[in-house]
Amino acid sequence: MTVAMKIERRRFLRTTLGASLAAGLLPRCGPGATPSDAGADLAQPDATGADSEADAASDSGVDAIAQDTGALADGGCLARASEFGPGTGLFRHGVASGDPLTDAVILWTRVTPPAGVASVEVTYELSTERTFATIARAGTLSTTASRDFTVKVDANGLTAGRTYFYRFRAMGETSPIGRTRTAPEGDVSRLRLALVSCSSYGHGYFHGYKALSRRADLDAVVHLGDYIYEYATALDAPCFGGTYGSVRPYDPPHEIKTLEDYRRRYAHYRRDPDLQDAHRQHPFIAIWDDHEFADNAHPAGAENHSASEGDWAARVQAAMQAYREWMPIREQMDGRIYRRMRFGSLVDLVLLDTRMAGRDPQIDRPSSPERTNAMRQLLGAQQEAWLATQIADAGARWKLLGQQVMMSDAFAVFPNVDQWDGYPAARQRFFEMLARSSARDVVVLTGDIHSSWAWSVVPDGATFEPTTGAGAVAVEFVVPAVTSPGFPAAVGPSFAAELRMTKRNLSYVELVKRGYVVLDITDARVEAAWFLFDRIDTPTAQTERVSAVRSVDRGSSRLREVTTPAEPRADAPPLAP
Repeated sequence: MTVAMKIERRRFLRTTLGASLAAGLLPRCGPGATPSDAGADLAQPDATGADSEADAASDSGVDAIAQDTGALADGGCLARASEFGPGTGLFRHGVASGDPLTDAVILWTRVTPPAGVASVEVTYELSTERTFATIARAGTLSTTASRDFTVKVDANGLTAGRTYFYRFRAMGETSPIGRTRTAPEGDVSRLRLALVSCSSYGHGYFHGYKALSRRADLDAVVHLGDYIYEYATALDAPCFGGTYGSVRPYDPPHEIKTLEDYRRRYAHYRRDPDLQDAHRQHPFIAIWDDHEFADNAHPAGAENHSASEGDWAARVQAAMQAYREWMPIREQMDGRIYRRMRFGSLVDLVLLDTRMAGRDPQIDRPSSPERTNAMRQLLGAQQEAWLATQIADAGARWKLLGQQVMMSDAFAVFPNVDQWDGYPAARQRFFEMLARSSARDVVVLTGDIHSSWAWSVVPDGATFEPTTGAGAVAVEFVVPAVTSPGFPAAVGPSFAAELRMTKRNLSYVELVKRGYVVLDITDARVEAAWFLFDRIDTPTAQTERVSAVRSVDRGSSRLREVTTPAEPRADAPPLAP
C-alpha cells in the first residue's frame, strides 16, 4: 500500500467519517503503520534517509544469524539479535509439503551442514503409517549451496485422497516426521481447507499457525500471500530502512534486497516453531503477494524500492528464486505461480498472481483518469486468457478463485487503487468471463487487507437484492492476517458498523482481529468460519474464538448467517508425532 494511498485514504476518511476518526484508520502495509493492539506494538517512524549499506554475509550452509547486530559506528543504533540464535541440528528448519495432486505431492526440507561441506546427499521416505513399518515411496537426491541447501521432491506414484507420513535422512540425522495428504479424485463429498495470509513477523506471534497444526481434519492450508515481509527490525532509529512491527526482531535485521537477504528471511521464518508445526502437519498451497518482494510490488517497481537500492529486476529475480527454494510449491517451466488444482468432482481451485504476472503500476490517486483506462491490466493479457480457459473448462461443482487483493467494491466513492478497485476494466472483463461461460458457484478467496469480510460480489452498475442474492455473480471471503496489523481497535468496530449499513452486499466485516478461516465444502454449500484471536503480541498461548460463519448454497450468490461452524471430521487421520 503506497504512501500516496495513505494520504488519499486519510482524505477519504475525513470526508466520510470526520477528522476524529480519520487519522490512521485503514490498515497499512508499510512503515508507520498504526498498531491495532492498544499498548502492544510500538508505533514505528516512517522510513527517512537512505537504507543501510550493510551487506549480507555469504551462506555456505551455516545460518548467518545476528551478523548485522550491535552498535553501528555511524548511527549508534542497536538491532536486537534473533530470538533463535544460530540453532543446532541438520534439519533445524523443519519439513513441509505442498501442492497435492491425486498421485503426487511436493516434499520439502532444508539441511544445514557444517561449514565447508559442498554437497549433501538426502534420502526421503513416505509411509501410510506413523511408525514407517512399510515404505510406500523412497528416494535419494543431493543438494548444494546453489539452492541454499534446500531439498524439494515431487514424490509421485501415490494414492489419491490418502494421508502419508514422510521424513528425511542425511549425514546420520533424521528429520522430524511430516504429514501430508494427496488430493482426492472422483466423487468427493466433503473438503476442508484452511485459509491464511499476511504474517508480519515483527507484529507478533503465529498463534494462527499453531492452531492449524492441531487440526487433524484439514485437507490443505491455502496461503494467499505475504508469507514473509521485507522490512527491517524495529530500532531506536531507522538505521536499516523502513521498519514494520516491534514485537519480534527479524533476521537479517536490515531490509532484504539481495538473494542472500531473502534466503535468510525465509530461514528465519522457518525457525518459528508454530509455523514449522503447521507445515509439518498439512500440505500448503501458496501464492505470493507483494511483501515477498517489496511493498506494493508490480513488474516495473514497488513503493518500497528506489533506484538507490539497486536494480529492481535483479531484486525480483532474487525474491523469486528464494521463494521457489523455500516454499513447497510445484515449480513451472516459465516460472509462473498461477495454476489450477482439482479436488475431484467437488472443487476446482484456481490460483492467480495479481502482483507480478502482468499488473500495470498503481495509479497515484483514485481520481486519475488512467484508473478507468480500458486497457489497464491487473492479471496481464496472458494470465487473463488462461483464466478465461480455466473458468470455461472447470468441471467441478465449486470454482474457488484464490488471489491476493479484494475484488469487491468496498469504498465506492474512494477506491483502493491497489485492489481490483484500481483496475475496474480488468474486473469487468472477469465478470464478462463468468457471463460467457455461464459459470455458477464461484467463490473468491482473498488476503492482503488484514481484516475479515464476506461479500456477495456485484458487478459495477448492477442492482443487488439481499433477500435473494439477485444481481451477484459470486461470493468473496476475505481472510484476516495471521499477525499483520488491522484497523485500530478504537475505531475499527464503528467503521465496520458503518460499512454494514451502507453496503447491502456485505454480509460480515471485522476489521481489528487476526486469525484464519476454515472452509467446509460439500456439494450443497460452501461454509466459511472465521477464527480470531484477541491478542497476537504475546507468546502466551491464546484461545481462538469463532467470530462469524457464513455459507453460500449451490446455485446462489446469497450469503446466509450460520450459528456454529460445521463439526470437524470424526474420522480424521492422526497427526504426525
